[in-house]
Parts: sequence; structure tokens; C-alpha cells
Amino acid sequence: MPLKRVFPRQESLLLPAVVNPFRVDIKLTKCDKVKCFLLGIILVPLRAIFLFLVLMAAWLVSSLITFKRPLIGEVEPFTGWRSLLCRRVMVVLGRLCFFAMGFHVTVKGKRATSREAPILVVAPHSSFFDSITCIVSGMPSVVSRAENLLVPMFGRFLRSVQPVTVSREDPDSRKNTIMAINNRAKSEGLWPQLLIFPEGTCTNRSCLITFKPGAFLPGVPVQPVLIKYPNKLDTVTWTWQGPTFRNLVALTLCQLYTPVQIEFLPPHIPNEEEKSDAIKFAQSVRTQMAEALGVPVTDHTFEDCRLMISAGQLTLPMEAGLVEFTKISRKLNLKWDNMRKELENFAAIAQSCKGGRIRIEEFASFLKLPVSPVLQELFHLFDRNGDGTVDFREYVIGMTVLCRPANTEEVIQTAFKLFDIDEDNSITRDEFTSLLRTTLGVCDLDVNQLFDEIDIDGSGHITYGKYTVYTEQKAVIDLCFFPDVFHLLDEFLSFAYTHPEYAKLFTTYIEFQRYQCFLGEGPLTDLICSSTIPPSEQQEDGNLDKKDD
Repeated sequence: MPLKRVFPRQESLLLPAVVNPFRVDIKLTKCDKVKCFLLGIILVPLRAIFLFLVLMAAWLVSSLITFKRPLIGEVEPFTGWRSLLCRRVMVVLGRLCFFAMGFHVTVKGKRATSREAPILVVAPHSSFFDSITCIVSGMPSVVSRAENLLVPMFGRFLRSVQPVTVSREDPDSRKNTIMAINNRAKSEGLWPQLLIFPEGTCTNRSCLITFKPGAFLPGVPVQPVLIKYPNKLDTVTWTWQGPTFRNLVALTLCQLYTPVQIEFLPPHIPNEEEKSDAIKFAQSVRTQMAEALGVPVTDHTFEDCRLMISAGQLTLPMEAGLVEFTKISRKLNLKWDNMRKELENFAAIAQSCKGGRIRIEEFASFLKLPVSPVLQELFHLFDRNGDGTVDFREYVIGMTVLCRPANTEEVIQTAFKLFDIDEDNSITRDEFTSLLRTTLGVCDLDVNQLFDEIDIDGSGHITYGKYTVYTEQKAVIDLCFFPDVFHLLDEFLSFAYTHPEYAKLFTTYIEFQRYQCFLGEGPLTDLICSSTIPPSEQQEDGNLDKKDD
């Protein structure tokens, strides 16, 4: 019995501790439903009336605070009576507002002054109710979209804290926002503190995802603020997969009370390295907060949520789009658009699979080849966790780390020469079929569909173009500007560059046969041993995961 080959796996590319931090399920028992109904009959009308009165009072006060102040672009902080109304009266009204909704707030630790820590970073961000931290922190400024200032009533509340605004329509908005955060953070206490949710999106609080660097770019001390909801029935978590806004508000109002714990940790003073590296600074603060919360950290980010939406649009389960975008994009040098394109390719294979995972049968069908030892070998390279399926994360890693590096000019030439048995610079249907039948060990293998896909002009011969020196960049240019000529002259090359998985299949076959030769079991020993592939490809299986963090 042949030994099973074991492939090294880099630990940093293994699955995170929390696979999907953007999903929450609320399961109400019959007892919970009866309790909510009975309490709701009494509490909801009373709380709704009280909440309406408090909100009207807060709207009047915020209107007075912002009277004759610019809608966008505050150039100086509130002083005098405006500051008094904002920092005192609005805080009291804010507390009354959350009291009206049944929140019981417990505060631990001491909030630092704006001189000690100009920026407050709050995590985990899991709900629209997290705005209670703004009330407890004394109404600091926040970062918000410019469109939110136009929302009736809420926009007036937002203007009263003099937010740093971000506009999607302004191409310079990002630069201006960073500049505004930097100026306020270094104002020596002149401006109020800035409160920022560095995760940038809501999660289910099971972990801390990637912190955006915006709050850490000024390089000033920041104070971490933890928020917890230790309620038995979770009626507050509002993320990408779970209850709607209306359902959460209704359930929360039907509870006797909802406990909230807010804890101010000691300010984190950055060292010289962290001052010059905002990402390193953010990671240090995130680690500190995760240890205090007792939860793991993952490299998910808002871009994962965008991929989840794209996966749903492609009729895949939304979870299929989760890849830990921060880590994968950094280690594999992939942008979001590249990842979205890979998702489309993955969906073309996985649409017929339940759960958005590719099995070896679908893998073989996509390659138009039968299941064989060589194909199983390649599939096992993709299947990083060994569960017999390939998810989107494994697919992206496999295509980027395995297939594209293998798709070199020398590998493609070697493959062509092996198929071109009579050495006439073209591959006939018989040559193509004969070699594949021999290498895959299937005597009645039908490869006509694959041959026709490569043979663009239908001539019955696959050409290469006289082995001219070619690069992938040149191939792409020629394919874009001279598609007809490119296909006619270089059918084999054009197919190889647009289907890199076949290159890795070929090098896997070479390695597999050499491995069988080593065991004294391999067929085609003379052919394989006489063929050459680049040294990097011969070692590719062994170092496919050795990219540095």
C-alpha cells in the first residue's frame, strides 16, 4: 500500500478560531415568547410614551446647541453655554433615553481626560445600542457619514457632538477625515475626545476582528473601552446575518431590563514603533482588549461582509464569502476586485454543491477529467483542512499559492512537448487523447470536450506558436487587443494562461510520478524522469505555505 503524502501547512493560513463572526441566531422558547408577550403589553406602551417625550426634549436642546452653526465643517469646538448643554444636559437626556428602553448600565474603570487620551476606541461593536458608550463617555465627538446629518431628529443629535464627517461623493474625503482626526487628537484638550469603533462593522461579539488604522494614525494615547451585554436572552446583537432592526427593538422593549457593562481600560500609550506604524499600534490595542474580554482575534474585516453579499448574489451561502480578508489580501497580495473575480470562478464550480463547498467530483467535472490519483493529489493540495471539500478560502489560497506560480513558460512548454509526440509543433486529437488516457490510467477516457475548448479554430490541431518567448503580461495584452490572432497562433498558450489550474495539475502529475518512482511503483518512469520542470516547481509542494507574514 503506497504511503500517503503529507503536505506542510502554514499555521497562519489555517481557519480562524471563529469562522463566522457576522451571524447571530436568537432562539426563543415558548416560555420566552409568553414572557415577552405579557411584559410587552405593559412595558412597550409606557416605554414608547416616555421615550417619545425624552427624544422631543433632546431634539429641542440639540437644536439650541446647533443654532446658527454650520451643517458640515466645524472649525472650532463648542464653548460656554453650548458646551454646557452638550456635556451636561444632553448626557442626562441620553441616560434617560436608554433608561426608557430598559437598559441598566454598569460602568467600571475611570474615563481619561482629553489630554490623557484624546481618542476612545470601543469594541466589540455589535449593535446600534452601542451608542450608549457615547452617553457614558460624556458626549465625545464621533466619525460619521455626512448623509447621517440630514436624517430628521437623529441628524440634529449628531450635529450636537460636532462629528468628523466622511463623504462618499468627495474623492478627497478620506484624506480630509484623517487630517481632521489628527488635528483634533493633537489639539491638547481643546477639542473634545473622539470616540471610534475601530472594527468598522458589527459582529456577534465572539471575537475581535481587524481594527481599522484610522484611530491610531495620529500616534497619540488611546483609551480602550469595552462594552458587554451579559443578558441571558440576546436582544441587542445586530449584524449581517440575524434579526432585523425592528425585531431587536421590539424584543428589547419587551424585556424587564437589559444589562450593559462598560469598562474603561487604562490608556494605551504608544511606543516609538507604534507611533510610526498605525497597524502595529492597532494590533497591540486589539490584543489588549481581547485579553480583557477573554475572546480570540481574527483577521475578518468589512470587506468580508462585502464578499458575503456577493456570495449571496451568486446563489452561494453567504458564509462562503468569508476568507479573513485582511490576512489573505496581505499574504497573497490580492485586492478586493481580484477576490470578487475568484468568487465568481468558485461559484461557477460550486453552484451545484450544497453548502458552497466543492467536492472532488465537481472539481473533476470542472476540469473535464475523471477522478484519478493525480487529480486526487491536486485536490488534497487545495483541501487544507482535509475534510474532503474545498471552500472559497481554500480555493483562493490554492489558486494563488499553487496554480499561478506553476503556470510558467517553461512548464507550459514542457507540457506541450510531452503531448506533441511526433514533434511537429502541433498536437492532434489522437496525441492529446492517447497521452491523457495513459497518464490518467483510463483506457476509454473521452477528452473531446476539453480538446475542443483548447482548439479555438476547430482545425483539429492545437498549436503553440513556435515556442516564442512569452510572458503572462504579454499574453494578456495580446489576448485583449489581438484576440483572433492570439488564439490562432497560440491556442495551447492562451488556454494555459487562462486556466492555471491545469499547469498545477501537470506539475502535480510530474511530482506524483516521481514519488511513485521513488517507491518503485510508478508508471512512465523513463518519460517522467527525462522531463524537466523548473526547480521552484519541483519544490513547490514542499514550500507552498512558506510565505512570510
